[in-house]
Amino acid sequence: MQQIEKNFEDSNQLIKIMSKVNLYKLNNNAKQELVLTFSLENNQVIMRGSATKLIEKIQREGIIDYTSKFQLPIFSDDGLKFLEQLKYNFKTAYLMATDVLED
Repeated sequence: MQQIEKNFEDSNQLIKIMSKVNLYKLNNNAKQELVLTFSLENNQVIMRGSATKLIEKIQREGIIDYTSKFQLPIFSDDGLKFLEQLKYNFKTAYLMATDVLED
């Protein structure tokens, strides 16, 4: 029984699921264009994409945690909670964040 459990634990360590959120903007041709990807790596969100000014603003100011009574800002080091709140912070006609996606 111990050998089976150990093999199961070892195989679980090999499976790595990455959580991510994509941020799209509406371009001049009315098409969605990917501008940022937020990936959860080691419980910290890494931001990649062409919108460097937006990345800097998010790093500096955070985003609003709408589950908090006082709607305090949260930051990329808040991990999955940060990813989950992106869709509530970016839901305009021109900027839209996806739900958390699993790769």
